[in-house]
Amino acid sequence: MTDLSAFGLVGKRIAITGANTGIGQGIAVAVARAGGAVVGIGRSAMDETARLVAAQRAEFVSVKADISDTKAAVAMLNDLMADGPLDWLVNNAGIIRRADSVDFTEEDWDDVMDVNLKSLFFLSQAFGRNCLAAKRGGRIVNLASLLSFQGGIRVPSYTASKHGVLGITRLLANEWAAKGINVNAIAPGYIETNNTEALRSDPDRSKSILERIPAGRWGVADDIGDAAVFLLARASNYMHGAVIPVDGGWLAR
Repeated sequence: MTDLSAFGLVGKRIAITGANTGIGQGIAVAVARAGGAVVGIGRSAMDETARLVAAQRAEFVSVKADISDTKAAVAMLNDLMADGPLDWLVNNAGIIRRADSVDFTEEDWDDVMDVNLKSLFFLSQAFGRNCLAAKRGGRIVNLASLLSFQGGIRVPSYTASKHGVLGITRLLANEWAAKGINVNAIAPGYIETNNTEALRSDPDRSKSILERIPAGRWGVADDIGDAAVFLLARASNYMHGAVIPVDGGWLAR
């Protein structure tokens, strides 16, 4: 019989960036279903996430922070860890900007890189420092992308940032695995979120995407949430530097 406790998060307090909507919200709800306490971090209201987590009878704390401001985000995380134990960190927050490469602006490049890669690294650094100083283990789950493996079109900074997320995940795993800190990543496929709204609203683009996905549908936030629970739970103890594609079979096609 499978030991279901290997997939539980009871007694764990997990911080999730960008928990107000989309994939971050799906991860928050999945963590709550698994018995974990959720610290939702974001720059906008998280009333809906709080309601969904409460429906699972789990603890939810909302923290307002602008992840694009790296120094402020790191200070926020340090304060959180000083106030009470923070077991795991999910670096989910991300943005995307679309334009042909010949027209792409430096501002759009910097905005995306600051949120998707720079803050992700320095939040991970702050979390790791705290765990190492306290001589205890920890877990980090980063949100990579199919564009960690592919080039895509019209999203140069997003592609660069997600290639970087995969590299940083592996680097931190190399440095911290022997010290009891698991660092892994999830690579979502085409998921129904604000980031993919433009694609889903374009009939031709949506059709071409769906034709390549063996599962024949867009993913939903719960698909990513359940994968995140696996990487946060004891079941993945021996996983370090791994990336799990949750893509409906896209990369297999």
